[in-house]
Amino acid sequence: MTYRYKRVLLKLSGEILAGDGRFGLDYSAVNSICSEIASVARAGVEVAMVVGGGNFIRGAQAVDQGMDRVQADNMGMLATVMNALALQDALERIGTPTRVQTAIESRTIAEPFIRRRALRHLEKGRVVIFAAGVGSPYFSTDTAAALRASEIKADCLLKATKVNGIYDMDPKLFPDARRLRAVSYKDAIEMRLGVMDAAAFSLCMENEMPIVVFNMLERGSLEKLLLEGAEIGSTVCE
Repeated sequence: MTYRYKRVLLKLSGEILAGDGRFGLDYSAVNSICSEIASVARAGVEVAMVVGGGNFIRGAQAVDQGMDRVQADNMGMLATVMNALALQDALERIGTPTRVQTAIESRTIAEPFIRRRALRHLEKGRVVIFAAGVGSPYFSTDTAAALRASEIKADCLLKATKVNGIYDMDPKLFPDARRLRAVSYKDAIEMRLGVMDAAAFSLCMENEMPIVVFNMLERGSLEKLLLEGAEIGSTVCE
């Protein structure tokens, strides 16, 4: 079967894994998300993931409270590893082979990031979860997602959010906010759209990596996008 995107990089925020809460893991949310990922993987789509850690620690908030930025970012990277292991467990419990690769040394619990090994896992139908960002402070997990998507030559970067696309204003604050179905990389950077940081947008633009922003909490959205070719969310492209 032929799909629009054969290989994708799915960027999940830590907040999505917290479900309705603000901290920790909501296991019903984790299981629901993994059920959809498993479904598209079984259908033949090669799925890699980058996961955030905001459900355990927000680096910016820690810095505001006086913590050293490097320490805060290091803690954030460790938080992404916890989330990655939770996702791996949920996926493997429903029969989906999964590998976690980390950008920092965690050899007793996960593989180190090795690009060729990651590509081989994807070719064998395994879901690959990239954790610990890029392994250095000052870089967001959005930037890590853009980097990993480019490294594995993904067909698209899927940015999973709690809203169904990119808006010209915050839809939570402005009821008349207008959803933008397509946005150029340049406009996304100039408009300072909060959905991703400028470094991530710039990296995607440089590597001509399309970005689809969609609502992961809308049941079936990932399957509609990848298996049915539905036009959902917003696309950032050239």
